[in-house]
Amino acid sequence: QLHLEESGGGLVQAGGSLRLSCEASGRTVSSYAMGWFRQVSGKEREFVAAIGWDDSTYYVDSVKGRFTISRDNAHRTVYLQMNSLKPEDTAIYYCAVGPSSRTLNRHLYDYWGQGTQVTVSS
Repeated sequence: QLHLEESGGGLVQAGGSLRLSCEASGRTVSSYAMGWFRQVSGKEREFVAAIGWDDSTYYVDSVKGRFTISRDNAHRTVYLQMNSLKPEDTAIYYCAVGPSSRTLNRHLYDYWGQGTQVTVSS
């Protein structure tokens, strides 16, 4: 059974950086796309970024140029480097397995982790 666990969240001032990690256990994820989503209480979970098995990447417009998704298959880990953080980036961030880096629909992702809280103060 595949299990994903996010880590790296925290409290940071606007303009700061955080690196989130999503570690897979149970089986390899090297042949899958991996996505990062975020959710604010009372709102729907939204797509942030995804990386394909071929290292292709895709980002939502609001994070382009600030966030970078990458993967380390040897360590079964996907990262989300977040720079120039803004208060509107505050959310719980989740990772999940998906069909491709171009898949934005959260309903097509599976094996969600528990999430990690990111709070950006102004």
